[in-house]
Amino acid sequence: MSEPRNSSRSSLIIEDRCSTRDILIAENDERFLRSLDEFIEQEKRFLRGSGEEPDGPRFSIYRCVFDKVIGRASVYKRLLLTIKGEYDDVIGTLQRRRDEAKAAQRTLAASMSRTKSLISCQRRAAHLGERICVIQKETVELQDETKRLKSSQEHSIWIPGLTVGESADPEALDGHLKRLQSQRAALLDGKSHRVSLEVEAELDAELQTLKDHRDQLSTKNHQLKLLYKRLTLVSNRLSSWEDENQQVPLEELLGCTLENIRQSSVTEEEGRLIDANLFEHEEPTGLDESKLLEEYLSRFIELFDSAQYEEAALHAARSPRGVLRNLDIMEMFKGVKGPPGCVPPLFLFLQALLVTLPAGEKLPAALSLQLVHSSLQQGATRLVTHAVNYDKLSFSEDMGDTLTERAQESPVVADLCLALATTVYAACRLDRKTALTMCRRGFIHSAAEFIDHSRDLTADDCMWVLYRSPSLSLLRLLTEPQRGRAAILSTGVACSTLLADPQQQQLALQLLDSFVSKGRETLEEVILQDSSSSVDDWTGVTSLCTELNRADLSQAILSILLDQSGTGALSPDMEGARLMEHVFL
Repeated sequence: MSEPRNSSRSSLIIEDRCSTRDILIAENDERFLRSLDEFIEQEKRFLRGSGEEPDGPRFSIYRCVFDKVIGRASVYKRLLLTIKGEYDDVIGTLQRRRDEAKAAQRTLAASMSRTKSLISCQRRAAHLGERICVIQKETVELQDETKRLKSSQEHSIWIPGLTVGESADPEALDGHLKRLQSQRAALLDGKSHRVSLEVEAELDAELQTLKDHRDQLSTKNHQLKLLYKRLTLVSNRLSSWEDENQQVPLEELLGCTLENIRQSSVTEEEGRLIDANLFEHEEPTGLDESKLLEEYLSRFIELFDSAQYEEAALHAARSPRGVLRNLDIMEMFKGVKGPPGCVPPLFLFLQALLVTLPAGEKLPAALSLQLVHSSLQQGATRLVTHAVNYDKLSFSEDMGDTLTERAQESPVVADLCLALATTVYAACRLDRKTALTMCRRGFIHSAAEFIDHSRDLTADDCMWVLYRSPSLSLLRLLTEPQRGRAAILSTGVACSTLLADPQQQQLALQLLDSFVSKGRETLEEVILQDSSSSVDDWTGVTSLCTELNRADLSQAILSILLDQSGTGALSPDMEGARLMEHVFL
């Protein structure tokens, strides 16, 4: 606000103050006037202390003083209110004009900035246009140069391994010729050290013959080892018989010894042990072996009683002849608990059994099942995967069920457990559970193909799989006719069975809806090709659809049955084809 305007406003305020002072003096209220003066000076000092005196706060100060004067006046109160209102209107108008001026200045600055930006953009566009023209000109020149070089290369003689310049240089050509001659000589020399394909084939045949002969000698050697072990046993019995002064007749002794040999199973591992004992008698026998086993058992009990379960588990797993690798020892580990936060002793024992298991052998079924159960509890799925993949476990149905239950409890390892369960069920020839685990993994087409190739699965088994893993895709694959053969599952029988179960009704209705949505011809073809279902089966389907308030499906099926009344329909399976029965109404 300009200086003259401020001075005029101040003069007006001074005059008002003087006139007001006369009025108030007349009313003997000088103390009120002094308080107003002190309030004005105090507020102005505060504004000057902040570094600036804006018009808005100054107006607020005098307005507040004016309000106090009006509040004290009684005779001229209405006049003072009128004067105050005029002042407020004038000041509001001035402030509004000032705000409009500032807005206009901002708009003008923005328009000027926009104009400058537009001018700079136009200059940039012109510069880029000039640059594009230069680049296009250079591109044309480069293209011409490329064409010229290509044409010059086509007309020149080029030799692989040499540049264009070297191809025309006699010295370079002589050097290149010498290199080629040396390479040719090296190839001819290498050829002299090689044999023809016929000779290689003869050598391979001879090598295979030697390998076969080696395998035969190895088998014969193994048989001789077993024979040596048995003869050694007979010799030891005869020696002990002689030392005992021949108390038992020789015939009886030999018969008993031979019977013991027949009943004892000599494993391959025992045969391999003969290699180390063939010429050195280091293996303890008789009393020495009993003493060794007793010491081994005592050491195991000592470790077990001292709660050194990991050492005890490894000690038991490495016991001679596997005397401590049995269910009784497993129950001992199962009956104890380790320190809090540590691996259970049972898992340590089973893990030790698996680690020390000789190649080609398997854990017994009971130990295998307990190993899988304990490993899943500890989250050691990798251990189970390793044992299954390397065929170290004796598979059983209970093992597959354990893996399946774990898959249902833990979605994180569900797919892995189901894959392992599929392997176990397949090894046990439990086809329907194999198909079920494949469906639960989402391999619907693979499951349908497996069911199709399985000779042991029946229609009841297919329904068993559908009840436990409802799937419209699987139902379609099972009810679709195969190439030249009937479908795996009868559509009519499947629908009537599923509709009779309240939990599976929607699955059957979805299948029928899919047939109807493709047209009446599709539904008619399905019914006519279903050689395993009778008219009674389809009539039952219509009745169940009616009960479920699906009159559209019921009428569609019934109309097809009425159209076929008294006629015969052949199935693609000529052996299974039969005439459709009459419909009696």
